[in-house]
Amino acid sequence: MISVTRRSPEAVSAAEWDDLVQRASANVFMNPAALKAAADTLFAVVHVLLAWDMAVEPPRLVGLWGLQERSTLPFWPALLEALPFHYAFLSSPVIDPAFTDGVIAAFFAAIRDSKALPNVISIKEMNGEAASCAAIRKTVGAGRHPCLEFSEGVRPVVSREFGVKSSGSTRKKLRQDWNRLSALGALDVVNEREDVLKAFETFLELEHGSWKGAEGTALLCDDRDAAFVRRLIGNLAEQGNASVALLMLDGRAIAAQVVLYCGSVAYTWKTAFDPAYARYSPGMLLIDRLTGELLASGPVQAIDSCSPAGGFMGQIWAGRRTMVGLLVDVGSRRSAAFIAEAARQLGYTKLKALRDTLRAAKWLPARKRQTGTS
Repeated sequence: MISVTRRSPEAVSAAEWDDLVQRASANVFMNPAALKAAADTLFAVVHVLLAWDMAVEPPRLVGLWGLQERSTLPFWPALLEALPFHYAFLSSPVIDPAFTDGVIAAFFAAIRDSKALPNVISIKEMNGEAASCAAIRKTVGAGRHPCLEFSEGVRPVVSREFGVKSSGSTRKKLRQDWNRLSALGALDVVNEREDVLKAFETFLELEHGSWKGAEGTALLCDDRDAAFVRRLIGNLAEQGNASVALLMLDGRAIAAQVVLYCGSVAYTWKTAFDPAYARYSPGMLLIDRLTGELLASGPVQAIDSCSPAGGFMGQIWAGRRTMVGLLVDVGSRRSAAFIAEAARQLGYTKLKALRDTLRAAKWLPARKRQTGTS
């Protein structure tokens, strides 16, 4: 029998989470330490659903799903976002594979029966190949829940068994760029799990000095964002689940890659580089070298790019993962909140497609940014 409880992030046991991750599919954005960072900094209103196997004593945690409660527009009905906070890039719940179907059904029932939770769930950036995705579709069908599905394309991934491009024009250019950059001074990659917060400040400064800072989208451009991500990285670093890899030229960082960890998976969360070296593609050089180091030893068996296929990681990684988005009402009929959010998401999708079409036809200018891969 599966029982579901709802807790705040700080009430989730780290030991129970660690035990679950040993058995379940990974998602670093569901780590209670990450959810707690969002809650403690008031960055998001987070509800944590915990599924328990009641057939054993004491009950064992077999599923966790962190959900953000928010309104997508002023005066619109609230809904649940399965991306538990902004800057999360995977919404899949963490579930023991022996209990997937039962846990998803129990999660839906718990949301439906709770007077404190909205009934509409927006599930963006979900791993379409995970057992939890199939279980959600199965539960939606069995319960005849209103559902709208959005295709979100594919995401570059890499593993020890597959995904690193070993030849081609991109590989040739990487070798050339590395050699050209090496001619300027001593070039090295550093990825230590000590002094993570100091290295993260280096990343923040590099990002703020890039096109993102100029456009006002760098993390340091918003005090609220900066406070949250510092707490996020600090919490994860305390567990050994965060690092910042630096590409060093004569002892000075010219590119930074923030890496998060969960179980056997690493997540290349954020990257930044010094625009003065953009011609050498320092961000791409760093992730290429880092990929080899992460997969060569240690517990990491796969890397999630946290980015769309059109990003630079798609040029050096051959692996692809199908990503999907769903909008679900756990009730039996379409609520006003579901109808409103479905209309908003459909409208956004159509406008985005129109924009891309116009850009492809060169009727709209492409977004300007520097080419060092950020």
